[in-house]
Parts: sequence; C-alpha cells; structure tokens
Amino acid sequence: MIVIGVDIGTQSLKAVAADRNLNPLGSASIAYPFQTPAPGEAEQDPQLWLDALRPAIAGCLDAAGARAGDVAALGFVGQLDGCIAVDAACRALGPALIWMDRRAEMEIADIPAGLVRERTGSVLDPSHMAAKIRWLKQRRPGAVRFHQPVSYVVERLTGRAVFDHGLASTTMLYDLAERCFRPELLEGFGVSASELPEIGEASASAGGLTPAGSALTGLREGIPVAVGTGDDFAGPLGAGIVTPGTVVCSLGTAEVVGAVHPHPVIDPLNLVETHGFVSGFSFIENPGWLSGGAVTWLRHLVGFADPAALTEAAAGVPAGSGGVTFIPALNGAMAPVWQPGARGVFYGLAAHHHRGHLARAVLEGCAFAMRDVIDRLRELGVATDRILLVGGGARSTLWAEIRAGVLDQAVERAESVDAAPMAGVLLAATAAGLEPSLAEAAARLPLPTSRTEPVAADVPAYEVAYQRYRTLFDALTPMF
Repeated sequence: MIVIGVDIGTQSLKAVAADRNLNPLGSASIAYPFQTPAPGEAEQDPQLWLDALRPAIAGCLDAAGARAGDVAALGFVGQLDGCIAVDAACRALGPALIWMDRRAEMEIADIPAGLVRERTGSVLDPSHMAAKIRWLKQRRPGAVRFHQPVSYVVERLTGRAVFDHGLASTTMLYDLAERCFRPELLEGFGVSASELPEIGEASASAGGLTPAGSALTGLREGIPVAVGTGDDFAGPLGAGIVTPGTVVCSLGTAEVVGAVHPHPVIDPLNLVETHGFVSGFSFIENPGWLSGGAVTWLRHLVGFADPAALTEAAAGVPAGSGGVTFIPALNGAMAPVWQPGARGVFYGLAAHHHRGHLARAVLEGCAFAMRDVIDRLRELGVATDRILLVGGGARSTLWAEIRAGVLDQAVERAESVDAAPMAGVLLAATAAGLEPSLAEAAARLPLPTSRTEPVAADVPAYEVAYQRYRTLFDALTPMF
C-alpha cells in the first residue's frame, strides 16, 4: 500500500511515495517556469501544475518500485497566496497571480488595515488573495470562483471546491476567532462567499478521483484526495513539528520563517502574521521573501554554472561579505518591514569585489531577514528554543553556518529536505483513514537532523554586517 504526497511549488512539482508506515520510498519532480512581466508582478500558467502531475507521480512510483494500482490516497500541499480565476467548469481564465505578485496595491487602499490585522491576523498587503480577487474581478469576465493553487488542483481532480482553514486564513477574509469568512471583509473587498472554496479540515477527504482526475494523475478512480494545505504549514508538519518550541525556516524559492504557538498573536508592528494550523494551535510566521529564488536569480545573472559553484565562490569570502550588503527585496520587502515598493539592492561595491562577494552577500542578506523575524517572534513571546532548516536551501552547509553565526545560535538541518511533500503524505494517509489523526501521524515523523554550531570568531563580523543591513534599509525607505 502506497500513499503519495505532492507539493505544488513555484519552480517545480514534487511527488513523494511512502509506505503504510510513512517511510518515504521514492520521489520525483518536474520543473516549470514562472513569469515576471513587470516589477511587482509574477504569474504562472496553472496548466503547468496539471501537466506535471502524471509524470511526477509516475516517477516517484518508479523510484519506489511500486505501481499505480498500489496507491491508496493522494495529498496536496503547495504555494499559497496565489489566485486563479475560473469559470463554472473550473477552467482557468488566465494565469495565476502567484504569491510574489503584489500588483494589486490600489485594491487595498480603502481597506482598514487595523480591521484586517485584528480579525484575520494578517498584514494588509497586495500579496494576499483578497486583493488579487479584487484586481482579477475587473479583468477576468466570466469568473465564477477564485482558487488558490492547491484548491484549484483538488477541484480539477475531485470536482469539489474546498480549501483548509490554513489557506483560508491567508486570504484577509477569514476571522481567526470565528473560523469562517467575515462578512464585512467580504463586503469590503467585493467578494461573495460563493466565489470562494468552502472551508474544510486539511486532512479530510475532498472526495475521490473523478475520471478526469484519474486521467490527470494516472491513478485509479475513486481513491481519496485530501483537502490539503499551504506550503507554509506543510514545512513544519512534514518535519513532524506540531507543538511549540521550534522555529522552522523553509528555504525554498521563498523563505518562510515561523513557529507553532498555543494561541493567536496579533503583531502591532505587522512583521509576523497568525494563521490557523492543523494541530489546533496557531502558526506565527512571516510568509517569506524571494530567498532561494534570489540565489537562482544571481546564479543566472552572473553565470554560476550551478548552485554548488555559487556556494563555492561565496565560501571563499569572509563573514560580512567584504562590506557588500544585499537587501532581499526582489519582489518587495517582507523584512524588516513589509514594503511592496521596496526593491533588491547591492550596496558597498568597490573595484576589488568579485562575484563571490555578491554570492555571499545574497546568502547573508536572506539570513539577516530571517533574524528580523526570529527576533520579533521572541519579542512576542513565541518559543524559539530550536531553529530547524528545511527545504532545498537546507542542503547548503555554508548557508547553515551563516545562519548560525547571524543568530549566534546553533541551527539544525533536516537530513531529508522533502518536508512539504511528506506533509502531503500525512494528509493523504489521514484522509484515507490509515492514520487516527494528523497530529498523531506527524508526531511520529520527526526527521533526522544534523546540528551546525556558530563559528565564534565570525559572530562579531555578522553583527556588524547585520547592523549595516538595518541602517541601509532605513536609509533607503524614503526611496521605496
């Protein structure tokens, strides 16, 4: 018996096959692009996700030595804060505005930020779904519903429009206390509840694969598909984190930094948000900036052959990047403050600098933004006893060393970085009744980790560099 978890990422779709005991047996991924037509804009064709399903699932089954007939359930996680306008047949009416798209600034101008913060736990920002819906309503005639990526794929496979409380809580329309859409926010954004998916539990079954779903996946009709959740919540869940005490840094295309907490926390400084989490706790997080995506951008920009070449060049530069500072705001800033109009910056360049300095500055700049968030979590009383790195960026020993030095605290790295699709495995197994509860399944799935200590001699240099980063951001704020 096999269960499959699928992560609908920004740059690829990954599938993991696991056995009845939740042991991963094989994985496969299919890469695809996204587009950035203009500053602040980011789009992706939803057909890319559908086209990647069948080969990714076949690939993970082949790696596991299993067959399609062995699959008992399917679970999805994926990029959140995207928005797809669809017709009555759930056909996309244009590209998805993905998480990093912040073009809908005018659509939030008349919305009370305090109401959004106090009721939803979210920062009023054009990256969130409600702003994008308002923008799309003016430009996608014929739209009858608006989806996030996970709920779009789930409806295409099962015929049911549903997403979980975690995804709903990122829309700016969801009342944390009431666990439903708030009428005055729906009215303010001009959205009807009927234009949104219904809300369900992430580990519940959305339904069985329809004939169309079977054709898209290569799996047999009728197998249960979990409602699913967003990748921000899948990172900790797939690492077995369902209780407070651990900050999870998911180092993917975006960098998400957050921690499980017993109750909602409303941040008056608007650096972190509160979202629903599967264990009944809250997830206090910053939903992330272009981090792994910034590394990819620099690699292509200056001609590094692969990530290893970039890392090798960065490793040849001492802590502090020789005075070069990078502001990680290629799609707007998310730390130390949310600022949609901010842009990425290299500062401090001199004639003796080379591309290795740029590479290290990007790695350090993303780590500085991580520190901004963790410092704020501590100020808000969120437990940060343990720092766990997951996602593709967790493979980098150098990046782990930088982060330990910037925090002056040991960090751990998950030995398997596929935490997000493993969360899909847990959701699938629970939806199929193979696990008694999602929390119990996750609690027995802690990933093996390795520990990286800070290099004591480098800590003072990182402190100087971090303060330079903060001073630079403050100085540039009037230009943003």
